[in-house]
Amino acid sequence: MSHNAPQRTVPVDICVCTYQRAHLEQTLRSLAALELPSQVRLRIVVADNDAQPSARALVDALANELPVALHYIHCPASNISLARNACLEAAQGTFLAFIDDDSTATSRWLAELIAVAEATGADAVLGPVRAIYSPSAPGWMRRGDFHSTGPVWVDGEIRTGYSGNVLLRRASPHVEGRRFNLALGRSGGEDTEYFAQLHRSGGRIAYAPDALACEPVTPQRARFFWLARRRFRSGQTHARLLAAEPVSPLPQAGLAAAKAAFSFCAALAFIAVPHRRNRQILRGIMHAGVAGGLLGLREARLYGDEPAKGQTHAA
Repeated sequence: MSHNAPQRTVPVDICVCTYQRAHLEQTLRSLAALELPSQVRLRIVVADNDAQPSARALVDALANELPVALHYIHCPASNISLARNACLEAAQGTFLAFIDDDSTATSRWLAELIAVAEATGADAVLGPVRAIYSPSAPGWMRRGDFHSTGPVWVDGEIRTGYSGNVLLRRASPHVEGRRFNLALGRSGGEDTEYFAQLHRSGGRIAYAPDALACEPVTPQRARFFWLARRRFRSGQTHARLLAAEPVSPLPQAGLAAAKAAFSFCAALAFIAVPHRRNRQILRGIMHAGVAGGLLGLREARLYGDEPAKGQTHAA
């Protein structure tokens, strides 16, 4: 092979779903500053989930300033699944990456995701999301690091994922044509379901530990109630996945209820250690969500009820 052969171009779309997020500018600037392999050709797609095109002016202004192509889409439905699907349909690259609109990408973020994708041939690659706490956040919360996100390994493999830091191989038969569930676009859990179904269809999910994204924890989220509500919804999402299996939900609901009771009792053993006590309580709440979901409890709506600027449906 000739050493003068042209280098293969790798087009990549980075997709950011947003809803009235003040942090969006910082997110986009961090993406424009990425250290990329020379063959990567980058485009950023911003899907604005607000009823009004509130992010358009910012995207237009940055398009004239940043050294990267920016593409704006207006998805005025306050439904995060609709925005994610619009990104999937607008993407043109070999790879598509999702990052949240309140995150900042580290300089090697995308390069690390691509490197793992090419080394493993995986259909999806997850990266870690590190929570950045303010000094005003509760001490137990900072010590327990309850907001950071990473993959869950089961028997040596990753069976589901999240959309806050992920790379998809667009030509994969497990990715092409797959869409996020619109029915979960306000309750959340649409990404958990998406990646669980990707895995069940035979897709492989890999992990890039150095593909780090950082996410500040806002005062609104630095509360036990916010964590509890999110854990309960996570349990409901897990129940939805269990309900899709050809087994009776009643034994599984009973098991989840037993796990919840055990977790709440275990919390008593750590009553003097706040971060460990609260971890057990939150685990119990998650199992209670599983039991409730299997018994038909309506899924909690997390997005669409917060009209204030700086909040989001795209968390």
